[in-house]
Amino acid sequence: MSTNAPARTLSKPRLALAMLVPVYPFITALLYIVMPLTEGWQIWQRTLLIAPFMVVSIIFVIAPMVQKHFARFILRSA
Repeated sequence: MSTNAPARTLSKPRLALAMLVPVYPFITALLYIVMPLTEGWQIWQRTLLIAPFMVVSIIFVIAPMVQKHFARFILRSA
């Protein structure tokens, strides 16, 4: 079975822009929540606390949402 739809390829610059839009406010909000709770901690300690939550959220929530809602923007015709 053959379709005549044009092949589409991933535009990495567009994907980066589409990911930046939800990731930046997410990380900023996370920092505003964590900073008062970790007053006096070293930056590496705060990062160690935030990074796992951030990575899991981006991989399982934000990235799929971006791929679903911005697919036409991040995929270009080959």
